[in-house]
Amino acid sequence: MMRGFRGATTVENNDEKEILTETKKLLLQMIESNHIEPASISHVFFSVTEDLNACFPAKVSRQIEGWKYVPVMCMREIDVPNSLPKCIRVMLVASTELQQDEIQHIFLNNAVQLRPDLKS
Repeated sequence: MMRGFRGATTVENNDEKEILTETKKLLLQMIESNHIEPASISHVFFSVTEDLNACFPAKVSRQIEGWKYVPVMCMREIDVPNSLPKCIRVMLVASTELQQDEIQHIFLNNAVQLRPDLKS
């Protein structure tokens, strides 16, 4: 079954190193928590809020073992008034045996407020 795995994090500054560091933490926790193997990944979408443009967060995926051929893409989030600033969101689609309610969606830093109903 193909399933979506959600994740989000925030950064303090529009800084390439910080964006890549926090994105990598998020990705590693997503794949570890859900036992995702690179070969099972269909694709990964990354989105950033309007205030983040120092780099493409997907760039960090090339630092993860086995991710050389994983298709990744970055995009801009809708600029909704009063939305969470400096936020990086991830939608990872992969084949899994996990049921929908067994998936662990990961929210770090200030992004925990996006889905308080889901415990990371």
